[in-house]
Amino acid sequence: YGLHTDSSHRFERGVDFELPVRAIERASALIIEICGGQAGPLSRVDGELPAREPILLREKRIEKLLGMALTADEVESILRGLGMTVSAVENGWTVLAPSWRFDISIEVDLLEELARIYGYNRLPVTPMRDILTIRPAPESLRGMPQVRQQLVARGYQEAITYSFIDPVMHQAMSEGESAVELLNPISADMSVMRTSLLPGLIKTAMHNAKRQQPRIRLFESGQRFVKTADGLKQIPTLAALIMGRREPESWSATAELVDFYDLKADLESLLSVSAGEISFTTAKYTALHPGQTADVYCDDQRIGRIGALHPGLQAQWDFVNPVYLFEIDQQPLLARGVPVFSELSRFPEVRRDLALVVDRQLAAADVLNVVRESAGEYLSDLKLFDIYQGKGIDPERKSLALGLTFRHSSRTLNEEEVGQSVDAVVQTLKEAFGASLRN
Repeated sequence: YGLHTDSSHRFERGVDFELPVRAIERASALIIEICGGQAGPLSRVDGELPAREPILLREKRIEKLLGMALTADEVESILRGLGMTVSAVENGWTVLAPSWRFDISIEVDLLEELARIYGYNRLPVTPMRDILTIRPAPESLRGMPQVRQQLVARGYQEAITYSFIDPVMHQAMSEGESAVELLNPISADMSVMRTSLLPGLIKTAMHNAKRQQPRIRLFESGQRFVKTADGLKQIPTLAALIMGRREPESWSATAELVDFYDLKADLESLLSVSAGEISFTTAKYTALHPGQTADVYCDDQRIGRIGALHPGLQAQWDFVNPVYLFEIDQQPLLARGVPVFSELSRFPEVRRDLALVVDRQLAAADVLNVVRESAGEYLSDLKLFDIYQGKGIDPERKSLALGLTFRHSSRTLNEEEVGQSVDAVVQTLKEAFGASLRN
């Protein structure tokens, strides 16, 4: 009832379980002294008494925690003076606290008693010291915090989702890849380990879209769990998702929606400092849009995928606007190419524009690769600045407008040299793809 009495305080602080023995012996002595008689045997039920476990006190811990060393004699003298049973062992002592010290149960309790009896005012004042080692930070590596900062600077928000996902969503996004099933899942919709970070981001985007968020840009870095012949493999992965407005809402911003190339630009920005050569190749996945999907390669090794969510899944999950997402391994992001200085040319550059008519299904990246290989050593820049399909062009073909920039480091290029390079490009494209110059 919240009453404070001597009895309540006594039992709050504990009662010495050895005290009844001393009380019985004192009472027996008084009875014999006053009344006479003979004391009978004492009945003791040890199994009902609280157990006392010995505590190991390590010699090295004394100096580490108190900041000073005590001799063995000082330690034993202090502890025995407090009624404790002390036995020396290798590298320390085993100590048994007396029955009335309920507050002593672990090693630091003994250290506190040593400091208290020795005297806090006698503890030496010594400056802190430690061996500090400067960790190397090679320019060829960067950490995930830098990657996260770069994404945040581009308007993304970091999401942290569960590693357990809905098996239905896993089946929709996994391309047939099997997942590890949990024996004791939290719930039915969190019963398998994720093989991709995309389901978690999609679920987060669904939550935000249902709350009328007009612009969603999310990313997550974490592990995905993939079954292999050697067992379960954890792969560090980065995934991102965008949908909605291209720009934050303001009086000067347009209401245009994001597209595939917005996300591709963000991914290319992340990979721009990668040590490897990055390329994109057309791909097909059941969960992604058949015409807006690509695999991402680093030095001919596939590192991830990028694309638009399949229209069927977009409708199934009640997304009003298209959803674009990518997922790549983290390792290529962390391996950074060391920049090499190239002296700037003092001489003017020469630009030539080409309008080429090629097959409609031909990937522009294939054309650009051939141009780079055939243009010669003086090609310094190459841009695809227009794609046209329509009036004046065969319906089965398209027009690609390329800007080729030539420059020499030590002199001005003449028209003949530039013309030879352009002619070589046109001829090579004609032989490789049946390309022709647009009239």
